[in-house]
Amino acid sequence: MILDDLAGVRAGDKGDTLILAVHVRDRADLPRVLATTTPQRVAAHFDGLLTAPVIVREVPDQSAVVVVLPGALGGGVTGSATLDGHGKALGHHLLSLEVPDGP
Repeated sequence: MILDDLAGVRAGDKGDTLILAVHVRDRADLPRVLATTTPQRVAAHFDGLLTAPVIVREVPDQSAVVVVLPGALGGGVTGSATLDGHGKALGHHLLSLEVPDGP
């Protein structure tokens, strides 16, 4: 199972930082999504792309998790030579993260 089986993602940017909102489809799956999106697991998943530690915050009222990825946009929307300056594809890359077994 991958994160995409439990949630969707919306991407936003602030300079060079990518901000992803991971919205859980079923509130009961929020603990599994939190276990999946630890800063360590997310940083490893984006292997070497980031310039600072990952920040993960739960938004329980929205059944969501906000993931902040510093440096992921390679210079930001206007400064990046990448085709994904806004991080939309990177958001879907996060959804390919494997969900650990368990509750």
